[in-house]
Amino acid sequence: MPATVAVLGGGYGGMTVAKALDDVADVVLVEPRDAFVHNVAALRGVVDREWTDRLFYRYDRLLERGRVVHDRAVRVSGTEIALGSGQTIEADYVVLATGSSYPFPAKIDVLDSAAAKDRLHATRDSLERADRVLLLGAGPVGLEFAGEIRAAWPEKAVTIVDPAGDVLPAFPVEFRSELRRQLEVLRIELVMGTSLRDQPPSEPGEHKTFTATTGTGAEITADIWFRCFGVEPATGYLAGDLAAARTAGGHVEVTGDLRLPGQERVFAIGDITALPEAKMAKSAGDHANVVAANIRTLINGGGEALTTYEPAPPMIALPLGPKGGVSYTADTGVLGPDVTSEIKGADLRAGYYAEMLG
Repeated sequence: MPATVAVLGGGYGGMTVAKALDDVADVVLVEPRDAFVHNVAALRGVVDREWTDRLFYRYDRLLERGRVVHDRAVRVSGTEIALGSGQTIEADYVVLATGSSYPFPAKIDVLDSAAAKDRLHATRDSLERADRVLLLGAGPVGLEFAGEIRAAWPEKAVTIVDPAGDVLPAFPVEFRSELRRQLEVLRIELVMGTSLRDQPPSEPGEHKTFTATTGTGAEITADIWFRCFGVEPATGYLAGDLAAARTAGGHVEVTGDLRLPGQERVFAIGDITALPEAKMAKSAGDHANVVAANIRTLINGGGEALTTYEPAPPMIALPLGPKGGVSYTADTGVLGPDVTSEIKGADLRAGYYAEMLG
């Protein structure tokens, strides 16, 4: 009988490893959503109605032999998985790919795709009525969202507030200078080195005019606001020996071959790993390729050495709307808006994932 591989989470990493092992194992992909969500393009899906449908792809055609179980793992101990429905899956190999949560709309927090589309449309309607937008957080999400808003509605005022002294300080000064240049051209206001004294009186994404005061005493009036910080890895289901791999911050320690320490048949990929690298869809896909190769080796008898993963060096492709943005890798240096648009800005890799999901 072929080995059973349970993949928990159908995001970028999970669906990649599930598809890669479909020909050699009985793959069970456990995913509570009714469709894959292309979160990389979620901010474009907020401002552009035509993009909303391009965020969601059903799993029906992902696997030829395996199956997708629309459920959630509530307890995982070793290779035994308890689901929210009360069912239990006994697997030969387990891949933890449950990802992370992040405030809407950067990540869609609604499981049903039809309801998620309705929420995106409602958020867009609120944004359309707002003249002044406040974003809390000047990380990649806040900056990308600001660029999307200005590209869609050039007349809107956009302000970003962040307690850090500068934008994306982990990247070279040349990158930050080009980023600031484009933000200035877009007339996106950066308020750095401070935060709001109190949370706005409205809910994120709600159209309601308010005035907020920063820690330095400055007043900012806006009609709508969004939280652009606060990632949380989804690992609360780990139990027994697996729980020992969970760090204080909720990430999971992994060995060089992406197994949990002391575990021969339990792997982890994507946002939940404690690897010292940026949490990106590309990294999740790279993890998936390593894990798929290693599980294939183990299924075939383990005669070959397992593949190890080297954490990626700092890199970023940060679009500021479909035609703007700045990118950086150590090999290429700083790349401007034209190249960034080719890499990510115009299509946001939607075509790649649409093809993968059939």
